[in-house]
Amino acid sequence: MGHPRPYGDGLGRGAGSVLGKARLILEAFEIDDAQVSLSELARRTGISKTTVHRLAQELLEWGMLERSDSDYRLGMRAFELGSRVPRFRVLRDAVRPYMHQLHTLTKETVHLAVLDGLEVLFLEKLAVGPRVAHQSRIAGRLPLHCTATGKALLAYSSPDVLDAVLARPLERLTPMTIVVPSLLREQIRKVREVGHARESEETAIGYCSTAVPLFGSSGVLLGAVSVTAPTFRADVARYVRALTAVRRELAAGDHLN
Repeated sequence: MGHPRPYGDGLGRGAGSVLGKARLILEAFEIDDAQVSLSELARRTGISKTTVHRLAQELLEWGMLERSDSDYRLGMRAFELGSRVPRFRVLRDAVRPYMHQLHTLTKETVHLAVLDGLEVLFLEKLAVGPRVAHQSRIAGRLPLHCTATGKALLAYSSPDVLDAVLARPLERLTPMTIVVPSLLREQIRKVREVGHARESEETAIGYCSTAVPLFGSSGVLLGAVSVTAPTFRADVARYVRALTAVRRELAAGDHLN
């Protein structure tokens, strides 16, 4: 269940506008929500039920929301608009063949992720089964500090990004999650040194991930790709070799420019 947010959090002076309120409603839906009630939308957004109901009717007409009995869910129009984002679509289409290669080689779950704000946004996922790496979902988000893709992105982003992450408490997802700022800084330093990132049971007990950053031929950081596997059978050295080969091949060509 989503947590209530201070009204207008993150919207600045736009919080009081109709567009700002509509954004709050749409962003109130979380990745696992099949449907959300009117009362819950009001609770999560801090907007009155009357206003949520009125704006929801307009969003229904637009197709951004759909009705599910007396509740609401995100509509197909939201999916259609998201799929049109050129930068993400181009990156996903360019990397997907290499993800299939990694998936075939490792027989494990492969993720493609980008930096979005202070979170990891997953653009694509190839999984070996429904229970594997269940925390991640396409279009889902996870913290930067405890994911392998997040650490790879932190290592090669502006230092301001790491500073911003460390300026707030580090969320503990499991007992293994690194929540001490100095330890995270040291991990990020090591990622820059070795060229790949790792996490072991920091996001989910029983799973570990290995990731590398992805660069265009101009050297611009575009995203990160990872292999996630159960810890008992993970072959990290093998994953590093395979991921590094993909990173070099993509950077050497014109796939991402």
